[in-house]
Amino acid sequence: MKNRLTVVIEQDEDGTYIADVPQLRGCHTQAKSMDELMSRVREAIELYLESTDETGDGTKFVGLQQIEV
Repeated sequence: MKNRLTVVIEQDEDGTYIADVPQLRGCHTQAKSMDELMSRVREAIELYLESTDETGDGTKFVGLQQIEV
């Protein structure tokens, strides 16, 4: 069965891409290119799911908002 998971991607001040999978606590990775990042995050998700019976925490991605304060 396929899992549909949300990946949040950010870029730090050095240009490194950082991926976090909010539905899988502690599942994250980083890379210097977007292609490498997507390959690594797929691998991280697969390893996470292999090492646990979890398929996610039951939350559903709704969206992102930015707020200026």
